[in-house]
Amino acid sequence: MITKAFDLEGKVAIVTGCDTGLGQGMAVGLAQAGCDVVGVNIVEPTATADKIKAVGRRFLNIEANLMKQDAIPAIVDKAVAAFGKVNILVNNAGIIRRADAIDFSEKDWDDVVNLNLKTVFFLSQAVARQFVKQGQGGKIVNIASMLSFQGGIRVPSYTAAKSGVMGITRLMANEWAKHNINVNAIAPGYMATDNTAALRADPSRSKEILDRIPAGRWGLPEDLAGTVVFLASDAASYVNGHTLAVDGGWLAR
Repeated sequence: MITKAFDLEGKVAIVTGCDTGLGQGMAVGLAQAGCDVVGVNIVEPTATADKIKAVGRRFLNIEANLMKQDAIPAIVDKAVAAFGKVNILVNNAGIIRRADAIDFSEKDWDDVVNLNLKTVFFLSQAVARQFVKQGQGGKIVNIASMLSFQGGIRVPSYTAAKSGVMGITRLMANEWAKHNINVNAIAPGYMATDNTAALRADPSRSKEILDRIPAGRWGLPEDLAGTVVFLASDAASYVNGHTLAVDGGWLAR
């Protein structure tokens, strides 16, 4: 049955930034498909843990500051110590800083690029090494953005980082496919999360955005659940290096 190809029973997924929003939606979706979940957060994700345990799966939270790459080795070690293996990585943690490009600060550039791009690469590298060691392949799902495809306004470091995420997704896919590692990305459209709170609070800007989305609404965290389960499953074993837009039709307009 084709539905078995989507079954993640017995798999272990690391999901960064899963305390709220998109990360929570994807972590819960993976748990509903059968995964035990390792969350990596700077706070205790109580609501996420409760949702995952409610569907009968195990949850481990690792508190780590992903702005600093020296936290990465311990994440993989703790995940393996707790669950014996890692099968899936979802690089979701990210931040955004808004200012006109002409005034944008070096700190806001470095903070966003370090977390949204540099950490994505080096955590993927660490997990890929674990996949190779285990000898059974694995799945990496990066979180890109509409700004992987477009320039945007007032978010220069975010645009640079998310454009980079799409690029390194292809690079890692090219190099690691021989190890049976699939690397893909999801590009969420305009989603109702903390990162878009300022946009949604601006009636004029919110209307501009909604008028362009064929679906006529902001996306919700649960809109990514099916997509991440697909990319993390055997059903996507011949999908590699692709960035899949989940945007209500934004890019089609």
